[in-house]
Amino acid sequence: MNGTGELIRLALRRDRILLPAWLSMFVLLALASAAATRDMFPTTESIVAAATAMNGTPALVAVYGRIYDPTSVGALAMLKALGTGAVILAVFSIVLVVRHTRSDEETGRSELLGSGVVGRHAPLTAALAVAAGANVVLALVTALCLSGVGLPVNGSFAFGAAWLGVGLVFTAIAGITAQVTTTARGAVGVAVAVLGGVFLLRALGDTAGPRWLSWSSPLGWGQQFRPFAGDRWWVLPIALGFAVAAAVVAQLLVARRDLNAGLLPDRPGPATGTLRGAFGLAWRLQRGSLLGWAIGFVVYGVLVGSVAGSIGDLVSSQEAAEFFRRLGGDNTLTDAVFAAMFGILSVIASAYGVQAVMRLHHEETGLRAEPLLATPVTRLRWAASHVVIALGGVAVLLVSAGLVAGGVHAVQAGDAALVGKVLAGALVQIPAAWVLVGITVAAYGVVPRLAVAGWSALVLFLLLGELGPVFGFDQWLMDLSPYAHVPKVPGSAVTATPLLLLLVVGAAATALGLVGLRRRDMAGA
Repeated sequence: MNGTGELIRLALRRDRILLPAWLSMFVLLALASAAATRDMFPTTESIVAAATAMNGTPALVAVYGRIYDPTSVGALAMLKALGTGAVILAVFSIVLVVRHTRSDEETGRSELLGSGVVGRHAPLTAALAVAAGANVVLALVTALCLSGVGLPVNGSFAFGAAWLGVGLVFTAIAGITAQVTTTARGAVGVAVAVLGGVFLLRALGDTAGPRWLSWSSPLGWGQQFRPFAGDRWWVLPIALGFAVAAAVVAQLLVARRDLNAGLLPDRPGPATGTLRGAFGLAWRLQRGSLLGWAIGFVVYGVLVGSVAGSIGDLVSSQEAAEFFRRLGGDNTLTDAVFAAMFGILSVIASAYGVQAVMRLHHEETGLRAEPLLATPVTRLRWAASHVVIALGGVAVLLVSAGLVAGGVHAVQAGDAALVGKVLAGALVQIPAAWVLVGITVAAYGVVPRLAVAGWSALVLFLLLGELGPVFGFDQWLMDLSPYAHVPKVPGSAVTATPLLLLLVVGAAATALGLVGLRRRDMAGA
């Protein structure tokens, strides 16, 4: 364990901007949910109507979980933050642990540090400590803030404990996956696959399957804290026990592998080369990630298509109907649900686009781009191959979700024309997501050390969309987000001007990045 303290300080220094930004986003998300819902449902009758409608919609229960006390405004207000917020927190914990373990090994940083007085188990211990500490701070700050806005103190701290339990469990799971694979991308992929599996277990347990399925999922444990609906504190030892056991397993696995190696060996490639140019290499590197994202979008499309058609029949009060209309759209309740869900998918697709472009930065800093560029392949052709996949991948994800959601909705309604109507709601989201791709390309091409600006911009735009209506931000400030200019389709008229403007901004940012890449020095040059 020698050097653990120094590695913790190094990790905190490296994440001195990333950690506060992400933690602030989670806290503000919780506060926005609390403030918006309390103002929207002022009476017990309106709370019960909305909670009953959501509990009576299997697709909503599958996505967000169940409201265990339909009379509690806190349980209704924090449903989204407890459901999707816990999933995002799990991803954050996974990325944080892998960043300071497998990613450092992949770039050679761990080998350099290991040449000093750093013990074999110190890097993993430091990564687990930083991620666990971030989750503890988040739980405490969130609980105090929720209490400060008027929600019950016990429920606020139970909500913080639910987030803490989920975060610690996936912190430990990421510690294990970092020992299994040889790449950071693989470690994140395996951990996210585990997250998807336990999400499905929780969704099945809360809807059609037996209840023990939900109890077999760490996300189900988070739901079973039941904040503001019973406050089950005895669930916390279950999550803590699992996290400690998984962390011990991760430490045992560290001693069973070599540095820069994983427990699962890499598969050898073909004896003869099969790649065709820079684009073929980029596609080989990106195709697995795109396939995984596409599967998730298709599953989400099925859920959206199955819930949208029935939501109008289940909402019996004007207040509950207004709750769904405020999520997006101006006309029918079904259109509002589609517009809201596609707005969420646009943000998620933007995350894929940022990740795909960041592959350029990883290839450069890993010194794998230099040998490629020593061949007749130019910088622009190399970069353009990844940028094209990022742009095309964003479109593929949103189109696949739109087609599946429209198909399911059309089958339920018996009207094939609804496929095109729903697909249009997905298509209009593409230009906004492309703006994020352009911002990432511009940051990487001009100032490569600021390549993470794409993630920062995504968080900023997300906060503007979530907090702007709640806290009454000026319109010019909210208009900085590209998502603010997307028409709420279906349900509103489509205007070409804002979509063309988004395309121009995205193209200009992409061009700026490619010109900057052509003019600057490459890493290792």
